[in-house]
Amino acid sequence: MAVETKPWDAAEVLNTPADIAAYLDAYLEDGTPEELLRAVSTIARSRGMSELARQTGISREALYRAFSQDGNPTLDTLLRVMKALGVRLAIAA
Repeated sequence: MAVETKPWDAAEVLNTPADIAAYLDAYLEDGTPEELLRAVSTIARSRGMSELARQTGISREALYRAFSQDGNPTLDTLLRVMKALGVRLAIAA
């Protein structure tokens, strides 16, 4: 009997602000800017782009563009998305 598998999608397990914060922290510590962008995109998918658009006041299409593989979100967009996700960026020494 063959084992059936499917690709793992982090968006399926990012359910709480604590989950999101831990996921982002790992990318901020070791990841490239491109990897961080993909991480934020994954988190956005976990919440649903339509809901995120409603919470941020940014159109769904603009969010998809900003967090696409070729996207380059502004700091304003990133901060509004983080706030809507219940997390914030912090600097620690």
